[in-house]
Amino acid sequence: MKEFNPYRGRFAPSPTGPLHFGSLVAALGSCLEARAHGGEWLLRMEDVDTPRCSPEAAAGILRTLDRLGFEWDGEVMVQSRRTARYGELLEQLKAAHLAYPCACTRRELADSAPAPDGAAIYPGTCRDGLPPGKAARAWRLRVGDAVVAFDDAVQGLQSQRLGAEVGDFVLLRADGYFAYQLAVVADDADQGITHVVRGADLLDSTPRQIHLQTCLGTATPAYAHLPVALNAQGEKLSKQTLAAAADGVAPASALLAALRFLGQAPPDGLADVAAVWAWALENWRLENVPRARALRAPPAW
Repeated sequence: MKEFNPYRGRFAPSPTGPLHFGSLVAALGSCLEARAHGGEWLLRMEDVDTPRCSPEAAAGILRTLDRLGFEWDGEVMVQSRRTARYGELLEQLKAAHLAYPCACTRRELADSAPAPDGAAIYPGTCRDGLPPGKAARAWRLRVGDAVVAFDDAVQGLQSQRLGAEVGDFVLLRADGYFAYQLAVVADDADQGITHVVRGADLLDSTPRQIHLQTCLGTATPAYAHLPVALNAQGEKLSKQTLAAAADGVAPASALLAALRFLGQAPPDGLADVAAVWAWALENWRLENVPRARALRAPPAW
C-alpha cells in the first residue's frame, strides 16, 4: 500500500479565470495549515467541468501562485485527464447497486425544493426504474436515509440528512461529464489527502462527499472551511461577479490582505514576499480564523 505524509493538504481551483482574492484566501489558508503541521501541500486543477475551464486560465493561476511565493509538492493533478478513473469508480458503484440511471430533465425538477447549495432536491423519480418510454440521461447515487455529521475545524459541528436535504445526487451528468462530487472524492483519495482546507461555499457539499467516501470505502479527510470573500454588493467573489485578478495587486500586499482576512495579525513593515511568508509560516493559527461563512473582502478587492 502506498504511504503518504501524515498531513497532506491541497489547493484545488477551477481554472475558469484568473486567481482572485477569494481563491488566494483558500490557497494561503490551506498552504499555511499544511506547513504548520510539517505536511505536504498539493495542487489540483479542478477542470472536470471542461466547457467552463481553459488551459490558459490554469497556466495563469500557476504563474500567479509562483509570483506570490507559493511552493507546492509534486506534480499538479488535472481532473480532465482522469475521466477513466472516474468511470472505474462509477462502475464500482453500479455493481454495488448504489448508482442508478436517471431520465429527469432540469425542467422536470424545476418545482422541487432547493437544497442548501441551491440545486433541486431530487424527489426520487427514477430511483426504482426509468419511467416507461424514458431513456437514461444521468447517473445518481442512492443516499437512502443517511445522516452525515462532521466537526469542521472552523465552522463547527455540521449535520445533514441527505435524503431530505439533498436527495440522490448526480455522479455522471446528462452532458456526459462527471460530476464534481465524484471527481473530488476520487482525487482526494488517490492523492492521499488527509486534510481539506477550502472555502465555506463548499461546506454544504461536504456531507455528500463523506457519504460517497463511505460508499467507495475510502478515507474521510478532516475538514476546515474558511470564510468566503464577498464584494461590496455581498456577492461571492468570482468570475461571474467580475472579481479583480490577484495579479493587479503587489504580491506582498495581496498576501498581507489575505492573512488579515483570515484573522491573522501580521505586523507593519513586512515589505516583501519573503518577509511575509517567513512571518506567516511562523505565526499561522487556524483557531484565529473567524467562524463565519462569509466576510467582506478588503476595499481594494
